[in-house]
Amino acid sequence: MTSTPPVDDINRHVIEDFRANNGAVDVAMGGLFAGKPVLILHNTGAKTGKQRLNPLVYATHDERYVVAATKGGSPNHPHWFLNVQANPDVTVEVGTDRFPAKATIVEDGPYRDELYAKLVAIMDQFAEYETKTDRRIPVIVLERAD
Repeated sequence: MTSTPPVDDINRHVIEDFRANNGAVDVAMGGLFAGKPVLILHNTGAKTGKQRLNPLVYATHDERYVVAATKGGSPNHPHWFLNVQANPDVTVEVGTDRFPAKATIVEDGPYRDELYAKLVAIMDQFAEYETKTDRRIPVIVLERAD
């Protein structure tokens, strides 16, 4: 019987794969991320102040990057989202580019729905995540700050 590795191990492997392949994630290491546009979000721990890295599937909109705090449809927000709420100044890695960015949270309304639909078009699991939780999954817009 095989067990699912902890999320930190999965993230570590996806990040290693991302960096080894200039921003591409392959099937062997990426699982759900394989073949999808992936960025690495560098954020600061809200409680610890430590740097955290999270690989996330993204969409683009008006030259900005769009991600969602899905946590697989969990009833709770992911820790990285709480970090971004507390510290919206982040760093983003896309491909071989790394740059400072400002995170803006979009929690409700037609703009949020439009952005979330872009993510669903890239990864259909995002539609399922909305049905698994009672919380409104926030969308985060990442805009270059350099």
